[in-house]
Amino acid sequence: MLKIAAARTVVTSPGRNFVTLKIETQDGLTGVGDATLNGRELAVASYLSDHVIPCLIGRDAHQIEDIWQYLYKGAYWRRGPVTMSAIAAVDMALWDIKAKAAGMPLYQLLGGASRTGVMVYGHANGETVEETLAAARDYVAQGYKAVRLQSGVPGLTSTYGVSKDKLFYEPADADLPTENVWSTSKYLRAAPALFAAAREALGWDVHLLHDVHHRLTPIDAGRLGKDLEPYRLFWMEDATPAENPEAFRIIRQHTTTPLAVGEVFNSIWDCKQLIEEQLIDYIRATVTHAGGITHLRRIASLAALYNVRTGCHGATDLSPVSMAAALHFGLSVPNFGIQEYMRHTAETDAVFPHAYSFDDGYLHPGEAPGLGVDIDEALAAKHPYRRAYLPVNRLEDGSMHDW
Repeated sequence: MLKIAAARTVVTSPGRNFVTLKIETQDGLTGVGDATLNGRELAVASYLSDHVIPCLIGRDAHQIEDIWQYLYKGAYWRRGPVTMSAIAAVDMALWDIKAKAAGMPLYQLLGGASRTGVMVYGHANGETVEETLAAARDYVAQGYKAVRLQSGVPGLTSTYGVSKDKLFYEPADADLPTENVWSTSKYLRAAPALFAAAREALGWDVHLLHDVHHRLTPIDAGRLGKDLEPYRLFWMEDATPAENPEAFRIIRQHTTTPLAVGEVFNSIWDCKQLIEEQLIDYIRATVTHAGGITHLRRIASLAALYNVRTGCHGATDLSPVSMAAALHFGLSVPNFGIQEYMRHTAETDAVFPHAYSFDDGYLHPGEAPGLGVDIDEALAAKHPYRRAYLPVNRLEDGSMHDW
């Protein structure tokens, strides 16, 4: 038995807010898990500190599956981003401990490597098409095989995915929510032009991706997908709000552009119909928001039956702890597709020292036992929490819209 002796949450803001769970065993082993929920961080921190940690003390850290079921079924109020992010943090920390006890990098306990590295994509953005293409060329020069393209929309003062800092994009940008303005018609005119220019400038050997960010109706998404077909996108992401899986059937009827969705999903039930009816090509659920490594493996196993591949969310609203877990998962899972990779700032990397590394378009989690990442709690304490919200969206007539 590897008894849990203590656990604590650490909230820190080295450039942006993160919530980390650290579990200690009586034998001195420690494990870390990411519980960050962008814009709602303190809700998860309270859920862990006030409701979960008291239930962990004295339990066997090796019993990962039983503890997962205990926290999921035992809460009665199941699912949701707060609950599942908290469960995920516990799950990651326990896998970290188990792999350290075994003296192996985690991917070895998950069945070993299914590939030599995890292909990742970077974010190229700009106020204009020319700026976006310049950023994309920089990524290709760094060895990236895949790049997500986002560009400003003429006539709109701000556009999702376009930031002042071309390398470190942080959408949670204000003490109270920023209000942006959106126009679907203007966007639908601009997006195909971006990818026409991109193929001419970048050629056909680089994978191109695009994030719609849940902003279109199903029929508008079908129209956009059809318009983008000549440019052979790797995927079109989050084309419409995913609360209604039936919407993706309408999109499927109108385009062969591959579809990706799921970064806001919390459980296998959110994506069950989308996967079983093959309405999507990539499932983007994350190790942090979808209940940890244990639950994400279930989602991947279901997806594999229907030729759906993984494409996990990996923005900087997840800490290096989550990135490390995603890389061990991605290296081992047979139906891996691609991994989003937004580089963290030097401040964040200092707080979360890690073993994973980038080389020629691929990430590898490294060979350190466990997840290969930790938190420097003394340094973390120097970066106190700062309230920060994601923006909201309004149409040009003032109506609320999906952000």
